[in-house]
Amino acid sequence: MSKILVQQTNAFLRAYKKLHNNQKEEVDQAVADIVSDPTIGEAKKGDLSGVYVYKFDCVKQQFLLAYEYDPLTRLLLLVGTHENFYRNLKR
Repeated sequence: MSKILVQQTNAFLRAYKKLHNNQKEEVDQAVADIVSDPTIGEAKKGDLSGVYVYKFDCVKQQFLLAYEYDPLTRLLLLVGTHENFYRNLKR
């Protein structure tokens, strides 16, 4: 199996930096889940077509992780709680 390239947008990096270490561990696990099976996220429609959102529990909160993928890459778009998530994603 070839190596999967994981890329991050600036929006993802900014959100990730604000997380606590225990939250980062949960996000890292979610990213690993997406790398191994990119179809676990829910495909979005309309102006977010092509974007997938994976929901996971992160330290007693539900987090969303938005990403796009093709066979060789995973592009991490945004991570965070549901509050303002889709509004920020459309920027």
